[in-house]
Amino acid sequence: MSKDTIVIREIEPQDNEQIEQVIRGCFHEFNIPLEGTAYTDAETQSMFESYQKANEVYYVIDKDGVVLGGGGIKPLKNFETEICEIQKMYFLPKVRGKGFGKALFEACLKAAKDLGYKQCYIESAHQLKAAIHIYESYGFKHLDNALGNTGHYSCGIWLIKDL
Repeated sequence: MSKDTIVIREIEPQDNEQIEQVIRGCFHEFNIPLEGTAYTDAETQSMFESYQKANEVYYVIDKDGVVLGGGGIKPLKNFETEICEIQKMYFLPKVRGKGFGKALFEACLKAAKDLGYKQCYIESAHQLKAAIHIYESYGFKHLDNALGNTGHYSCGIWLIKDL
């Protein structure tokens, strides 16, 4: 990787601490509840290990070894196997608004299709207005209730899209 190059790549073991800091930092920045969200998920501390099954993937945005954000897909917990969930998509302020988040989001959607999922589900918080707008622009539709059993009872926005 050349100097000052930003790439989107699959997560590696050495990324765990950096992506955990990115994820947790966004909760404080946007004043999102800590309980009942990804903030307290056990996997937030071990993201590489948490995305190693054949039907899941987690990507990071990397600039010269510094993780600037990430997001991934997994099967929706305790629900139909044909529905995946886009999870833990968070970015540092310095990478926002430059198209990298959209590129990562598109990589997740492509991976979901390639892995054979039929629908993609997202849970979010009201505070993440820009992210919600992006999801809507990609054809995600709002739901009245949560699907599956993610444990994220503090998330009040639920969206789904046919792939």
